[in-house]
Amino acid sequence: MRWRGGRRSTNIEDRRGQRAAPRLLGGGIGTLVLILVAMYFGIDPTPLLQGGGQVASSSGSRPTTQDRRDDSLADMVKFVVGDTEDVWNAIFASQGRRYREPTLVMFSGTTSSACGMGQAAMGPFYCPADHKAYIDLSFYEQMRTRYQAPGDFAQAYVIAHEIGHHVQNLLGISGQVHSMKQKLGQAEGNALSVRLELQADCLAGVWANHADRARNILEAGDVEEALNAASAIGDDTLQRQSRGTVVPESFTHGTAAQRQRWFRTGLHSGDPDSCDTFNAEGI
Repeated sequence: MRWRGGRRSTNIEDRRGQRAAPRLLGGGIGTLVLILVAMYFGIDPTPLLQGGGQVASSSGSRPTTQDRRDDSLADMVKFVVGDTEDVWNAIFASQGRRYREPTLVMFSGTTSSACGMGQAAMGPFYCPADHKAYIDLSFYEQMRTRYQAPGDFAQAYVIAHEIGHHVQNLLGISGQVHSMKQKLGQAEGNALSVRLELQADCLAGVWANHADRARNILEAGDVEEALNAASAIGDDTLQRQSRGTVVPESFTHGTAAQRQRWFRTGLHSGDPDSCDTFNAEGI
C-alpha cells in the first residue's frame, strides 16, 4: 500500500504506555451502569466483571520499547484514518450531509471507553457512545502470526472496518439494529449483528475504492491481503480453529466467504448504497 507520503490524521489519541488505575465504583450501581452500557453497544462486559472497572492513568507512564517499534505502524494508522476522513467527508458532502470525524485511540493492554473497559484481547473495536475507535497495535502482530494475515493493506482493512461502524453510527443504522435486537431472541439478534458487521466490511471496501481512485494507494497483492484477513477472522474460521466445530447460530460477524464477498462488493462499486446487507437475500 502506498501510504508514506499521505496526509496524517490529527484525530488520534495515543494512550500507549499508560497503565490502568482502579476506578472507585465500589462494585455498586456505577459498575452496573458500565456493564449495561458495554452490553448495549455490543462490547464484551467480561473485563468489567473481572476487574471491577478501570481507567487509564498516564502519571509516570512512558512508551515502552515495543511501542517505539510500533512507531511505523502508528504512522500507517494515522495515514489510514486521515484517508478515511478525506473519503467519507467527500461522500457525505455529495449526499448533502456533514461527516463527523471520529477519533482513533491507540492503547496498550487496557483502556477506558464510554462503552466500558477495552482490552487488547478484545481486538479493535468501535464505541458509538464516544465516537471513537480503539486498537492495541499488538493486534497486528497477532494478525501476522496467529491469523496468518500479514500486510499493511490487511492492517488498513481492519481500521477501515471500524470506521465503517462509525459511518453506520452517524447514519443511525447502529441504533436501529440495537432497537431491533431488543425484540429478538439470541439467534435472531446474532443474525442482525452479522449483517451489521458485513456492512462495515463493505464500507471498508468503499473507502478502498475511493482512496485508490483519488490517490492510487493500492499495490499488487494488496486486495489479496485484505481478503485473506477477512477470511482469517470469519466466524467459521475462528470457531473451527478454537473448538473444531462450527455453530452458525452463534455467528456475530459472518463467515470467511461472506466477509470477503462484502468487502469486494464495496471495493468494486465504491457506492455505499451497494452495502445494504439488511435487505440482501442469502448474505
